[in-house]
Amino acid sequence: MEVRLRVNGADRTLQLAPQVSLLDALREHLGLMGTKKGCDQGACGACTVLADGERINACLTLAVQYTGREITTIEGVTDGELQRAFVRHDGFQCGYCTSGQICSAIGMLAEHAAGMPSAVTEHQHGDVELTQAEIRERMSGNLCRCGAYNGIVDAIQEVAR
Repeated sequence: MEVRLRVNGADRTLQLAPQVSLLDALREHLGLMGTKKGCDQGACGACTVLADGERINACLTLAVQYTGREITTIEGVTDGELQRAFVRHDGFQCGYCTSGQICSAIGMLAEHAAGMPSAVTEHQHGDVELTQAEIRERMSGNLCRCGAYNGIVDAIQEVAR
């Protein structure tokens, strides 16, 4: 079937079986290798991309579901502030999870800016400070097998200021 996607600002038309995941469409059909296949079950976050600015696990969604929506992968992230902060704070080691971590952090920062609470948010009204506990909770869907969590949290906290 014909699937029309807008990926990183470009309109793309693909011939896909209806059961092809967004992750497989990005990697296998569009050659965008920055989005990683980790667990292929939505538990690790390596496949995190942005759909209209919201973070999603691309392995759990069908490409056809995102017809007409703006998909941003790590290749389409144009503001390098977060990437530079990851480097400054050693927020990556092997780098496998980094693209998902960065896309998730972008989505998480947008959620925070919109006033969305997390499970550890103490009060539901007004500005919520992005403490380390708050960032850890909001990023809990992204795993780092190397254990670079402190650097990741520090990088996000720097950008959030």
